Amino acid sequence: MTAPARETTVEERVRQQIERTIQRSIKGLEYISTGDPAVGLTPKEVIHARGTLKLYHYRPQSDEVYRVPVMLVMSLVSKPYILDLTPGQSLVEFLLKKGFDVYMIDWGVPRPEDTKLRLEDYVLDFIPDCAERVMRDSEEDEVSVIGYCMGGQLATMYGALHADGPMKNLACFTTPVDADGMTLFKQWTDRRYFDVDRVVDTLGNVPPELLFASFDMLKPAARVAKNVQLWDNLWNDEFVKSYRMFDRWAADQIPFPGECFRQVTKEFMWENKFAKNELEIGGRRVDLGKIKAPFIHIVAEHDHIVPYEAAKPLVPMIGSEDKREVMLKGGHVSLVAGGNAIYRLWPQLESWLGERSV
Repeated sequence: MTAPARETTVEERVRQQIERTIQRSIKGLEYISTGDPAVGLTPKEVIHARGTLKLYHYRPQSDEVYRVPVMLVMSLVSKPYILDLTPGQSLVEFLLKKGFDVYMIDWGVPRPEDTKLRLEDYVLDFIPDCAERVMRDSEEDEVSVIGYCMGGQLATMYGALHADGPMKNLACFTTPVDADGMTLFKQWTDRRYFDVDRVVDTLGNVPPELLFASFDMLKPAARVAKNVQLWDNLWNDEFVKSYRMFDRWAADQIPFPGECFRQVTKEFMWENKFAKNELEIGGRRVDLGKIKAPFIHIVAEHDHIVPYEAAKPLVPMIGSEDKREVMLKGGHVSLVAGGNAIYRLWPQLESWLGERSV
């Protein structure tokens, strides 16, 4: 018979709080004096470089199980290391250990001369070129594509305009389709008040400070709440390490190529052409119904950046018979990285992708 658990006395609780307060003070000094934690540590090689773009091939960490290589497509405004934070908290590392051959497109930080880049460059040139190089490097004739946030938009545009191409499977995470569901973003870019032509013509590439401020406006009290949470857990080394990595990534935004920003603002945010199946790239209509590859869209229940109303129409618009939507607990970032992702998204992705990669 198991003995009943002993209740913690008031004296023990006071002692615990005093100890944690002391640890907070010590850890607070360490927090201020130490640099940012290292991220993106999974061993990789650059197999192709073009301007700021780099195509990575990650070194295998187990015997290859699945024949079809995986190519990760990232957003244009965020650093890609959110999918490779640190050993034990890396989707890339997880996929490698499960036997996948993993590649990633890192768009890099746009230069002043990159302000002319448009969706045409990414969807009709960069992504197809990288897919061809992945297949050449892996000696396979198909590739599975995974896109996160705007990377999912780019991946679906690529799939729609290359319906007879080599895409074996397509997985998207928190990918917006219906601009009317973007709530505060929709208001922030309201054409009555937001002069996108003046912004781009004056600045060229859109500064990351502008984008970062727009994200902060979606949840204005979030940063204060995060600081309070950090103070409460400053004694906890694992919490502090995780906090610092996520905070570094959230603040590590990059400029948005100016012409692409103008294009996205007008055709996605203002005209909502993506949701209406009216978006044209290079004179060709992006008809998502032409995508026939197996498709999965994984969305976050508490996503304030891409609310469910913005993501919901994607699966019905895809033409594949094998398609599904999965909603998981978490927010826009915690869906793909951290403890929540380890136990929710990653196993879902492995199971779905594994069945379709043999």
